[in-house]
Amino acid sequence: MTDVDGASLITPVIIGPTAAGKSAIALHLASTYGLSIISADSRQVYAGFNIGTAKPSADEQRLIPHYGIDVLAPIARYSAHEWARDAERWGRESRAQGRMPVVVGGTGFYVRALVDPLDDTPSLEPSRRAALGSWLATLDAETLERWCRRLDPARAALGRTQRLRAVETALLAGRRISEWSVGNADVEATAASSRPLARQARYLVVDPGPALATRIAGRVAAMVADGWFDEVRALMDYVPADAPAWQASGYARVRDAVAGVIPPAEAVERVIIETRQYAKRQRTWCRHQLPGAQVTRVDSSAPDALALARAWWESDDGSAT
Repeated sequence: MTDVDGASLITPVIIGPTAAGKSAIALHLASTYGLSIISADSRQVYAGFNIGTAKPSADEQRLIPHYGIDVLAPIARYSAHEWARDAERWGRESRAQGRMPVVVGGTGFYVRALVDPLDDTPSLEPSRRAALGSWLATLDAETLERWCRRLDPARAALGRTQRLRAVETALLAGRRISEWSVGNADVEATAASSRPLARQARYLVVDPGPALATRIAGRVAAMVADGWFDEVRALMDYVPADAPAWQASGYARVRDAVAGVIPPAEAVERVIIETRQYAKRQRTWCRHQLPGAQVTRVDSSAPDALALARAWWESDDGSAT
């Protein structure tokens, strides 16, 4: 993000798999240092989908300003690009109120869109890009560099994120980024003032390790106890079955149970399994997409987790988002 005077700032991001403990650490930092929280969660943006997305409680939102929560109707579609532009605005609003914002969430595409915007590339079809991205995330640095040298040699010496952009653009758009940018120099100059700028970021990756599987099961049980089935039953009265919000992890299974398609116990078990699979993909993304030099890792279940998080924030709080 950039400050009101246009100065470049480093974006602090707390990221990690679902149920890892990101929110608790973020709330601690926010209350300690007077921060605001920008949610980087692709499902918390939808109004009404509260329990199953683990939204911060009303009390937590009163205590700490949150952005990116309940900003869309369940039927609306919302891209990572749109979220990144909104996050820019939320960051400016927060700083104008005297609070430094921290980005918190597990939606890697959102974080990537904010830190390294894709506006300077041809438009890529979202579903094809997502499928290719899942494969690209598994490539080690050497293999990715080899692909980049083959598809877009001019960008092979850049960082991992830039190499990923080069490879996916060459494969999906059929043209190299390096060539496309040169051929569209006039367009680039015209659009520069309205485009989110690439920026530096530093990351706190929150992950409790093997304990995550148990934490996920516990979280699902707590959601059910808090009335998740009742929430879904109420949502079914006015949210169409094909609304994007239903894609939030677990909601389709709970809806099946409410509709009598599967037994409630089976729905809960499926939610746990699917959430663990999702967490595995998030871990893979964090492992392969984030630059190691800008990453600090913390086990949220460790006794010194909060102290390590404070040290991370204080290491560079002057340049935070």
